[in-house]
Amino acid sequence: MGYTAVLVLPILLAIAAGVYYLYTEITQLMSKSAIRNKVVVITDAVSGMGKGKDKYSENKDGLIILMLELFYNVKKTDNITKFVYDIKCSRVFHAGGARVILCGKSWEKLEALYDTLNSTADPSVTFTPKLVVLDFSDIDAIPDVTKEILECYGCVDVLISNASMKVKAPVQNMSLEMDRRIMDTNYFGPITLIKGLLPSMISRRSGQLVLVNSIQGRLGVPFRTAYAASKHAAQAFFDCLRAEVEEFGISVSTVSPTFIRSYHQQPEPRNGEKSIWKFFFRKLAHGVHPEEVANEVLRTVNRKKKEVLMAKPIARAALYIRSFLPGLFFAVVAAGVKDVPLVEEETP
Repeated sequence: MGYTAVLVLPILLAIAAGVYYLYTEITQLMSKSAIRNKVVVITDAVSGMGKGKDKYSENKDGLIILMLELFYNVKKTDNITKFVYDIKCSRVFHAGGARVILCGKSWEKLEALYDTLNSTADPSVTFTPKLVVLDFSDIDAIPDVTKEILECYGCVDVLISNASMKVKAPVQNMSLEMDRRIMDTNYFGPITLIKGLLPSMISRRSGQLVLVNSIQGRLGVPFRTAYAASKHAAQAFFDCLRAEVEEFGISVSTVSPTFIRSYHQQPEPRNGEKSIWKFFFRKLAHGVHPEEVANEVLRTVNRKKKEVLMAKPIARAALYIRSFLPGLFFAVVAAGVKDVPLVEEETP
């Protein structure tokens, strides 16, 4: 009996793995077919381009990243993580046959992403991406940008709202001007665009709004006061908006990863952190792969999920502890806090 079980167990595991693989492939194909011919706007599409801290992969993405770094001649920072996600998200929707409108602050970088997508896509099944310069920190310019976006195809079916500016610093070292910049980029800018696009969606009684947010929209982390506040604000806005626009056939979704981790590397330990907080932070920082986030955004659009949390067990546990044992959570977080002397601007 024991010998039979030893033989059967690997077979059952192999069958289960095969079924899961087929399921993921079929759902991926269904997701791509669901976005074909849809007008998809992706904001903040190039914020991390050309910079990063990563080892280059042997595939075409690694080569693209290397070429961009050489072209822009910049130092490597953690922004490579955001750039890889940008490429993955744009490519997933472009390759799926969507009519993609890419928005970003730099026309030069938008063109580089445009060339990347066109060089790897099948022109017989894809549409040429449209490019629109959009800077969320320039609130006054967003109404004109909104008109430009609508003029591309006459409507918008899906808006994927990416916006992320963060600063790591103790609250007493943060200027009010920096707080405003973060709120403009992460909250006021995106909602200004949404308010501009909503009348068109309401008149058509159709549309999808997807916020790619952060776990810090639900769980505050020390030294990220303004960032966490902006993410909480965006989360609350989308939660309220979901109920308000449901009667018009508009779907509202949020996708909240812990952190989009580096393309190949895990985060290194930080000097000076106390043991409890260092352990907690590093477990939180072991986030999800950029490609996982891009594919999850695609699935969210296809299934019209209302809320998705992409988190490892430690981060999920932290959310539950925060909700049901807040005293314990606050004590653990406070035990690991140590002043950070420098104000460091980042984009994840």
